[in-house]
Amino acid sequence: MGEGREIKIGAVYPFTGSLAAVGEDIRQAIDLAVEIVNNRYDLPLPLARTNGLPLLENQKIKVIYGDSQGIPAIGREEAERLIVKEKVAALIGSYQSSVTLQASAIAEAEKVPFLAPEASAPSLTERDYQYFFRTAPNDHLYTNLFFELFQFLRNRGRDIKNFAILTEDSIFGLEAAAIEKSLIRKFSGELVEFEMYTPPVSSLLDELDRIRKSKAQVVFGNQFLSDATQVVQDLNTLNWFPEGLVVQNAGYTIPEFLKTVGKDGKYIISRVAWALGLGRVKPIVTEVNNLYRSKYNEDMNETNARSFTGFFVLADAINRAGSINKDEIKRALLGTNIPGKSLIMPWKGVRFDSNGQNILADALLAQIINQEYKIIWPLSVAETRVVWPAPAWNEK
Repeated sequence: MGEGREIKIGAVYPFTGSLAAVGEDIRQAIDLAVEIVNNRYDLPLPLARTNGLPLLENQKIKVIYGDSQGIPAIGREEAERLIVKEKVAALIGSYQSSVTLQASAIAEAEKVPFLAPEASAPSLTERDYQYFFRTAPNDHLYTNLFFELFQFLRNRGRDIKNFAILTEDSIFGLEAAAIEKSLIRKFSGELVEFEMYTPPVSSLLDELDRIRKSKAQVVFGNQFLSDATQVVQDLNTLNWFPEGLVVQNAGYTIPEFLKTVGKDGKYIISRVAWALGLGRVKPIVTEVNNLYRSKYNEDMNETNARSFTGFFVLADAINRAGSINKDEIKRALLGTNIPGKSLIMPWKGVRFDSNGQNILADALLAQIINQEYKIIWPLSVAETRVVWPAPAWNEK
């Protein structure tokens, strides 16, 4: 059962190219998860307190990585290589929605279970796929949180009306923007400027200047790392910062971003699937982060916490399947019912609907304060009050 007494899982992520730092963070989190599953750890995570997979004669898991380079077509090729040549039992990946779309399409064609821990484009779970599963929330849930916050602020006298959107034209950017537009209308707000561009870019000054002139109070940003950094630099050049720069995580929530922009990133508000501050109400978060820190000398982050969790969900399903048969693993995934107390995420748990979407996923909003992501929403787990409106550049 399984060559060399190991069960192989393929992982497709960007390890070279502009998103290499993200891929490396994800690799670190998955490697730690493998270590916890394969050995005994006194943690309430699935499979932590046993050696390997107990229902598969304690076989251990080996992850084989494929480098998408951040390019959808290459992600698809790597998924195919892992399935056909490496004969993996299942796949996990692939951070970007555009790469996840392609890599999971080949997995579906080959009838291999594919678990997506990070990608948030809603359409990924609207394809009537049988072998695709997503553990994290989609953009509908994430974006609703922003409007809960806006309503809270409006109820306290803030006149929030004028919105702008700055988005890249990828599947991630387009789907996020469509949801933002819809919710702006429902909120009785006005979309005063919409700017779309094709990445990568060397400047977003013209787009941001048009947004500034539109008198937008709230600006939605949908960018990956290099463009997210560009947004902050260009806002500084314009000496303008909106009342609220609210962003759909991606490039804004990885350590490389904060290292690059430093104090200029202050007061950006991002949706997040996870934050270190959760440890105040959920001790397992701190325990796992301490393990991560002792291994890599840095904290876990919002992105790779999702990857870490996705791996456990997939390993748990393979164990319950008691087999590396792809259909048995798919059935086990459909039967997943992991309680929130067994996860480091702010979720009620993991349970998939017929489309493969985790219906118990939840999310948070965090604001960058003193170069840290501090939870501001929902209020039940908030670490600090939201700073609104954001101060002008000379007051930061």
